[in-house]
Amino acid sequence: MQDQLAETEDIAERGLRYTKEQFGQIMEQTEEYVRENPTRAVMYAVVAGLVLDRLPVTRILSGVTRLSLMALKPAILIYGATKLYQATQQDEA
Repeated sequence: MQDQLAETEDIAERGLRYTKEQFGQIMEQTEEYVRENPTRAVMYAVVAGLVLDRLPVTRILSGVTRLSLMALKPAILIYGATKLYQATQQDEA
């Protein structure tokens, strides 16, 4: 059980490290693009701002929250069933 926990933590740490590296690369590429094309970058930012201004952000966030809460019940059920299965496997061994 400890080996699985250590392996899970290792996977999580590697995933976090990979995500940080990827985010850093994206930021570097973005900075480079903005330095090479400042006018185009400002135009993209203005267009993105206008699009975000027109979107009903609060309704989108409330919908995502509602969907997340609805998905939480089956996720907890599956998690509980998995733990129950693991406990029965350990008892048999």
